Amino acid sequence: MNHSIYFFCFLFLVFSNGLNAASQEGAFSSKGMIVSRSSLASDAGLEIMRQGGNAVDAAVATAFALAVTYPSAGNLGGGGFALVRLPNGRIFSLDHRETAPNASHRDMYLDEEGEPNKHLSRSSALSAGVPGTVDGLLTLLDRFGTMPREKVILPAIRLARDGFPVDFFLSRHIKRYGKKLKDYESSKKKFLRDGAPLSEGDLWIQPDLAKTLLSIAENGRDGFYEGKVAKLIVAEIRARGGIITLKDLKSYSSVWRDPIGIDYRGNRIWTMGPPSSGLLILQMLNMMEPFDLQKLGWGNSKLIHLMIEAEKRAYADRAEYLGDPDFFDVPLEILTSKKYAKKRFQGFEWDRLSESEQISHGEIKNRESRETTHFSVMGSDGMAVSLTTTLNSPYGNKIVVSGAGFLLNNEMDDFSIKSNVMNQFNLIGREANSIEPNKRMLSSMSPTIIVKDDLPILVTGSPGGSTIITTVLQVIINFLDHKMPLQDAVGFPRFHHQWKPDTILYERGAFSPDTRENLERLGYKAFRAWTFGGGIGDANSISFDGSLIQGVKDPRASGGTVGL
Repeated sequence: MNHSIYFFCFLFLVFSNGLNAASQEGAFSSKGMIVSRSSLASDAGLEIMRQGGNAVDAAVATAFALAVTYPSAGNLGGGGFALVRLPNGRIFSLDHRETAPNASHRDMYLDEEGEPNKHLSRSSALSAGVPGTVDGLLTLLDRFGTMPREKVILPAIRLARDGFPVDFFLSRHIKRYGKKLKDYESSKKKFLRDGAPLSEGDLWIQPDLAKTLLSIAENGRDGFYEGKVAKLIVAEIRARGGIITLKDLKSYSSVWRDPIGIDYRGNRIWTMGPPSSGLLILQMLNMMEPFDLQKLGWGNSKLIHLMIEAEKRAYADRAEYLGDPDFFDVPLEILTSKKYAKKRFQGFEWDRLSESEQISHGEIKNRESRETTHFSVMGSDGMAVSLTTTLNSPYGNKIVVSGAGFLLNNEMDDFSIKSNVMNQFNLIGREANSIEPNKRMLSSMSPTIIVKDDLPILVTGSPGGSTIITTVLQVIINFLDHKMPLQDAVGFPRFHHQWKPDTILYERGAFSPDTRENLERLGYKAFRAWTFGGGIGDANSISFDGSLIQGVKDPRASGGTVGL
């Protein structure tokens, strides 16, 4: 595909989403870069960089600010994963995913007939896992940051205490979920004015959230997991039928896990291991590496068929083998091996699709929200942070902690509440992801860093529930195989398949008419245009060529790209 067609597809995506083409140009800097879902949060990170902070200092400042300016996914009451590359090239990954309360049990969301109660697992106080965000951010700062937490959290405190004008995108988002946010008095107090959702131009002051942030700044993790804030959390949850206790909060701890990686066409792809699903990206790249993707060309029906066949097999493995590695023996080495990928892909044929119902997980013997948000940070020294965080559904379970000013998550729905029953993202799970006390639920979040010749050439990740995995995969393929500039690698239309349901989701512009026709000839029947929000994913990414850092905000959503 030549550059003029690249440009046409880019323009098609930009204008079809009603976004300004200038937003896709991104920013360039030789000193540092931050790309996030909120321009105010990106500015908070930049402020810390200007004061001499490194990429981790800036990332933590950005994350705390997102809890103020992008509350549907930025959070204090949720969790996430962080991948960090140090200037010396070492890679670290931190799991600050939520955990199941100690009183949890396998069948806690099943009714008397043994059928799942979706309200309990998604919309009640019982849906909340023990929050990990605050512990995770402070753990990152303690180990790799250079600035005191009081300074790093200060921009977020100011935003909550002094307020900021609500922009069009935030106003629209709150209005979209306004009815559900009216269900709880504490949520109405935070998001509504005189019974109506916050409107564009309103000055949004959040005094309770400011007090909570100040408590964390002054007292560290004890300012959230113990004392007044912890008591407010437990009081809110217990009053509404939840089971999180003061002991659950006090005993929460983030976990440093070994990052996982593979070599792919001379690059090293690093991502988060379980209970993240970054492993699937590595699996799919391994399956496709023997094929010349660049020669096939972006948008070609053969390439799309190849990618879907890899996706079907990887998602089938996810259902069987992925879960919290502290509770289930995930066969990491086998699943990420080239040998296993070759065996797994033996049945692939160019002229025939594999029926999803006929695909199961691979045989291994003797084995060992959509409303999420992702941001990327890089410093001039090559330190990079890829961090994805979430409440699960938009605004979590919609419950704001009275007096503390932040929302609770509904991450318990990410467990397999019953074997082979789909969660809200239509993902299937089994024994590996069953509910157990203190266990971490499986996640699709996949923060990723790519290194070539000791340079971190790409930092990426995305929100999007089950589409996170395929979004990151497509950014990587666009960047490495199709040699696209970063703005195209991030901006080009996307599609998604996840084994079950056997449906291809696609953005406008992802398939040309002849591509669609060729896929139908192969036997693909179920196509569904993506109509939710701006598009599939929100891959806020950064590239580096050794001297110049480029940041690109995904054009599918608002946000900010700022360079030092």
